[in-house]
Amino acid sequence: MASFLLQNLTSLEYLSLSRNLLLRLDQSIFSSLHQLRELNLERNMLFEIEDGAFHSLQKLQRLNMAFNLLPCIANFGLTQLVVLNASHNSIEWFISIPDMDEIFQLETLDLSDNKLFFFPFLPNRSRLRNLMLSNNMLSFYEHLTNNNSLDWPTTVQFYNLNSNVTNVTTAKLWDESLYSVTSSLDLLDMSRNQVRYLPPGFLNKMPSLSRLRLGKNCLESWDLTSEEIPASLYELDLSNNLLTELRANQSFLHVLPNLTHLNLSSNHLQRIPPRVFTGLRSLTTVDLSYNKVGICSMEKESTDYADCAVWRNLSMLRHLYLLECDLQKIPPWAFQKTPITHLELSNNPEFLLEQDTLLELSTTVQHLGLGNTKMKHLDFTPCRNLRSLDISRNFLNHLPDSILRLSLKWLNLRDNKLSTIPVDQARTLSHTVQTLLLGGNPFNCCHLAWWTIFKETGGINIEDRTEVSCLHSTPRIHKVEHLDPHMCGNNSEEPTWVYILLFLPVCLSLLGICTVFYLSFKPTLLPKVIKERCWRPTPY
Repeated sequence: MASFLLQNLTSLEYLSLSRNLLLRLDQSIFSSLHQLRELNLERNMLFEIEDGAFHSLQKLQRLNMAFNLLPCIANFGLTQLVVLNASHNSIEWFISIPDMDEIFQLETLDLSDNKLFFFPFLPNRSRLRNLMLSNNMLSFYEHLTNNNSLDWPTTVQFYNLNSNVTNVTTAKLWDESLYSVTSSLDLLDMSRNQVRYLPPGFLNKMPSLSRLRLGKNCLESWDLTSEEIPASLYELDLSNNLLTELRANQSFLHVLPNLTHLNLSSNHLQRIPPRVFTGLRSLTTVDLSYNKVGICSMEKESTDYADCAVWRNLSMLRHLYLLECDLQKIPPWAFQKTPITHLELSNNPEFLLEQDTLLELSTTVQHLGLGNTKMKHLDFTPCRNLRSLDISRNFLNHLPDSILRLSLKWLNLRDNKLSTIPVDQARTLSHTVQTLLLGGNPFNCCHLAWWTIFKETGGINIEDRTEVSCLHSTPRIHKVEHLDPHMCGNNSEEPTWVYILLFLPVCLSLLGICTVFYLSFKPTLLPKVIKERCWRPTPY
């Protein structure tokens, strides 16, 4: 059917067949589309592509086959293709035609969300810049080469049956050297896989690599001063691994002169070279959250390994994340000559930020995260540049007055013990704050004048307004957004039914008393009435 509809569209340049029920592509379906430049086949049920199905598409540059059922891509030879999206399939192998002399124009290859077990067999000559391999089952197996105890095969053969011709490709199964040269690669995303290590020489083939993402793998150690790491690298993501060891030779940290973003969060790091970050002079962002690594005092700076890191004299560092690092205090002069603008210290319940440390940061800090810490009586007045403040989960029963002297744009007050916000404080906040979070506080339903001020101002966005609740005399929790205005009796004109409910019990009580009093003076009346109504003869 598709072949019939497309047979006369010889000048077509863009074609979308997405969200249909295509099962396979044969040689005839695109045979007349010689001018086609972009083809969208996503969200079908493709499980087979016949050899030569794209042979007529000599000008095709962009091909989208995402969200299908393709089990593999073999003999890939679309040399003119620039972008190939084959994500969200069931691809276990990606194999390009070996030993092709023609240069592939491919710049972006997306194989994420598949079932790849091995690194793809890329073209020998290509211009590949972006390679996305996230969320597969990819790993490296060179360590199995010398394992004689396992009776596993060492080679694999790929059979391509085309008419009467059978092509057989043989590859060494555990040989990591067969991966093609990727000298132009800029982005390599291998996050959410099963990578335990990178083979020797793997990164040497990528001298232009600037972004390496290995988050959510099984890495256990990493050497920051490895000679294989390209000097062009500026983003390195090693988060959510099993790192217990971070190696770095202080004398060779200059091999990463361009590294600006380093993510080591959610690992098992407990001891690191304390001055490892001071040697990386270009660092602007470091995330060390969810590791048991503190902030070093001057006494620990000279040790080879310690349970802390030095953050002094990092002239380029702007963003530092230390969430849930078991911090207790910050030593004096910990951030000397380090102009941090974004400091996140939340989820350190034993941490107490001292006023001297706040003064040290006051000239540069713009965001400060102190959620779930021992923040009690801090004067934020010196922090004139502060624009974003998180003081959630701190059991605060009132707002610090110093907050009102700041020009905050974002304020998080969630999960404290606030019962109300004074009217004067509400007016001040409404003129500066643009985004406010208030959920999880036990506000008093009868002291919500601040809510009215925030609503009338209109310039403030209560981001979690559906979660803001209050308490009244009953244990029931009321949503402030849908609160009955008559609950606390603030309006002058009460509805009629309120008076009826108030006086009805009184009237009924008086009527009962009068009846009993009347019958007590006529004792013979009650038996007479009973006899007349209840002692009548029953007819049969």
